[in-house]
Amino acid sequence: MTVVDDTPSSRVGRLAELAARKEAARQGPDAEATRRQHARGKLTPHERIELLLDEDSFVEVEPLRRHRAQGFGLEGRRPPGDGVITGWGTVQGRTVFVYAHDFRVFGGALGEAHAEKIHKIMDMALAAGAPLVSLNDGAGARIQEGVSALAGYGGIFLRNTKASGVIPQISVMLGPCAGGAAYSPALTDFVFMVRDTSQMFITGPDVVKTVTGEDITQNGLGGADVHATVSGVCHGAYDDEATCLADVRHLLSLLPSNNRELPPAVPTDDPLTRLTGTLLDLVPADPGRSYDIRAVVEEIVDEGELFEVHPDWARNIVCVLARFGGEVAGIVANQPLSSAGVLDIDASEKAARFVQFCDAFNIPLVTMVDVPGFLPGVTQEHDGIIRRGAKLLYAYCNATVPRISLVLRKAYGGAYIVMDSRAVGADLALAWPGNEIAVMGAEGAANVIFRKEITTADDPEEVRSRRIREYREELMHPFYAAERGLVDDVIDPSLTRQVIVRSLAMLRGKQSDLPLRKHGNPPQ
Repeated sequence: MTVVDDTPSSRVGRLAELAARKEAARQGPDAEATRRQHARGKLTPHERIELLLDEDSFVEVEPLRRHRAQGFGLEGRRPPGDGVITGWGTVQGRTVFVYAHDFRVFGGALGEAHAEKIHKIMDMALAAGAPLVSLNDGAGARIQEGVSALAGYGGIFLRNTKASGVIPQISVMLGPCAGGAAYSPALTDFVFMVRDTSQMFITGPDVVKTVTGEDITQNGLGGADVHATVSGVCHGAYDDEATCLADVRHLLSLLPSNNRELPPAVPTDDPLTRLTGTLLDLVPADPGRSYDIRAVVEEIVDEGELFEVHPDWARNIVCVLARFGGEVAGIVANQPLSSAGVLDIDASEKAARFVQFCDAFNIPLVTMVDVPGFLPGVTQEHDGIIRRGAKLLYAYCNATVPRISLVLRKAYGGAYIVMDSRAVGADLALAWPGNEIAVMGAEGAANVIFRKEITTADDPEEVRSRRIREYREELMHPFYAAERGLVDDVIDPSLTRQVIVRSLAMLRGKQSDLPLRKHGNPPQ
């Protein structure tokens, strides 16, 4: 029979040992490893978690977990935690789950125990119905553990997919992420990166040079600015970790915990009936003149505060989260300041993803339309503007959240239909008095309809001008669409905020069901 020493002194000793073990796990392998991490401009995982979560709210899970791998010297290196910190805490008092790679341990590489810790915290997040944030700083699979490490990634991908549209998932890239590991962030809702220290790519510069002969740096291939401006993989790039994590906190404050809840509402001192007469100064009456749609959005939302998604990619469309009367809404708006606000492949995909996210998490949509059409060109056609532009159309048609569209100036052709027109299910379609809703601009329409008359006239320019004027007066006057029920109301721009606030309040209890099906098959 084994005799257990349960004297007070032995209990004190065990508690002291527990405290020492946990402190050792927190400190990492050694002070030199921490110094090297800081020298790279990077924080330790616990320092990152402290920036992300409310003070003293973090509860760690499995801090003493060790791997059981044998061979290649692993049996002699079994650090507690196995290179990843997992647990939960709060952001502004609401539960958030988090896991953070520890680059100081095996370079943050994923092994079997490491993966099982991540699997557990992902399962807990899904069961609790709370957001999951991953702080990524790892070198990929732990080669010494072979296929077990690869299987660990498979389990992460499976859970990312199952959680999609159920709980918000946010990936924060704070170090390297190469190979198959890059697919987990790609499966999440938002990806944020820090300049110079974080990179994402499937094959690194050495492999690229060997296979294609192209010589490129890690940042040139998959750095933060590349993914924020060119590929669209990254939703935001930052100069430092503190600023990045502060924005993640801001984003979480705008999101519901899961797809069964509404976004959190907050009191506002911004009057619900505040007039927005300055919009007349911000938006030129001439449909050919550009302006910054962000200024318009700032004028109508609460306190002028907003969170922009993908601010540096596909700049011809703007996607933001903001509040009207304290309630969160997603805003999609054409940006005349960039390519005249035309819809192209990147803009369509950016907006489609945002619309789908808002619909999944019960966030109403406000669409502000000032669009000349889809971008013409051989490159766009060959790169699949039909297939990829249809993603935005599908996203709107499939969305069941409250939807309000507002035509500011022009809305031409198929782009008008795609930008949440009444025909594709907008609950309320509004327009300003200067709206031009038509198949195309008056100039193009007159050139097509009256081509023969214009070319044979004694004074072609006089005939063209007259026909353009006639077409605009007959088919493009501000009340044409309203007279036919395609616009619910033409509103005074100074009442824009007031009308949107009241309309969203009216639609808050909207119930809408899609046909029974396993899932749709959206264009890819």
